[in-house]
Amino acid sequence: MGSRFHRTLVEESSDTVSIVDEDGVIRYVSPSVEDLLGFEPDELVGEGVYDYQHPQDRAAIAGAIERVVTGDSDEETVEARARRADGSWCWVEARVQDRLDDPDIDGVLINSRDITERRKQDDQFQQLAQEYRTLLRTVDDGIFFVNVETVDGEYEFTFERVSRGYEEQTGLTTDEMRGSTPEEVFGETVGGELREKYSRCADAGEPIGYQEEVPVETGARFWQTNLAPVVTDGTVRKIVGITRDITARVGREQRLEDQKQQLDEFAGVVSHDLRNPLGVAKGRLELLADDIDSKHIRPIRQSLDRMEELISDTLVLARQGEVIAEQTAISVLALLDDCWDGVETEDATLDVEDGLTVEGDEGRLRHVFENLLRNAVEHGGPTVAVRVGRVGDDGIYFEDTGPGIESDVSEKAFEAGYSSAENGTGFGLTIVEQIAAAHGWSVGVSEGSDGGARFEFTGVKILSDAAAR
Repeated sequence: MGSRFHRTLVEESSDTVSIVDEDGVIRYVSPSVEDLLGFEPDELVGEGVYDYQHPQDRAAIAGAIERVVTGDSDEETVEARARRADGSWCWVEARVQDRLDDPDIDGVLINSRDITERRKQDDQFQQLAQEYRTLLRTVDDGIFFVNVETVDGEYEFTFERVSRGYEEQTGLTTDEMRGSTPEEVFGETVGGELREKYSRCADAGEPIGYQEEVPVETGARFWQTNLAPVVTDGTVRKIVGITRDITARVGREQRLEDQKQQLDEFAGVVSHDLRNPLGVAKGRLELLADDIDSKHIRPIRQSLDRMEELISDTLVLARQGEVIAEQTAISVLALLDDCWDGVETEDATLDVEDGLTVEGDEGRLRHVFENLLRNAVEHGGPTVAVRVGRVGDDGIYFEDTGPGIESDVSEKAFEAGYSSAENGTGFGLTIVEQIAAAHGWSVGVSEGSDGGARFEFTGVKILSDAAAR
């Protein structure tokens, strides 16, 4: 190369400079090739440049050289893989120029630099972009992107794009929303509420979640929405939102709330309007029994007692089936001892596994155990034996030595109003099942180890005995 100045620039440059002839034979390569590929410059002079290119990239390099030599292009830039001295490959960016008419160069000048890391980043970005496009096409939840700008200290929000799921759920498309403000898309009232939430997310600089009411043409109205800010250089530049249509769920919850209110009103009627006259009737009957001796007194008393049992069970059904928010550690032995004292057990016996402690609501579990104890004595007789213990990691059993429950009967044992006893209300086991469900438990009935009835509760959180003390 002619000029000492130019040679110094080339030899000191971190880029690798090569000169090849029209056939691709290397006539010169700068010292930096050792850092780039691990070769000494003298090793490459006289070699074909294509021998050091990846087979899949040789045509691209050859085409670039041909175009500059024929004058079709003044300069070509190609990204290709070059072989290192250790046999590995690296990506290089090669800038190709025709310098055949330059007496100092007299060849094709190729300026190369390592872009391996950049290509890795590009590949990662491409993969992320593909995942991003796939996400927008396939996810069922609605995804939306909001651009955030600050003008005169105030946020300006404009929609950038939305996912397929968002379009299907709302009826609004990316083309309709892009560049528009929340007010322009949803109106001043709803749009203003959305702006307030976006501002809250931008101010916080962290994700927020909430339930909102945004009516759209598809009929959807209620949404569970989460916003996440995208922060660049300490500033929120974008907000990514994910929203789910919960209109059906909100409707179900509202219907359940209405039913609960009606049930509460019904329980009040049962408790006050029926119990009061029932109490009067029982009182009058006792006065009448003091004055006269009639064979009709006893059946009337039994009927009134049965009515009172039905009212009590109905109130339990109405008030005990709700999900339990707070649960405490309960000793099963201590609770059953209390229940045993409150139930007419005659000569029956009770055997409870020592140290069995569960998490639950003591008042409601009292109803469960009292009903099961009455059921055991009612069907098993005055000398029935009752056993209670642990089964598995999350279960307890309650079994007796009575006659058991036939398979065709066990299928409907928990149905409201069903009873195999002549004077049963038919609500006892229904109460057991509903209170178990309120705890998140499941209950089933089968034949016990001695042929009696066996009730198993699963999904029970069993604690150490010390937790109940």
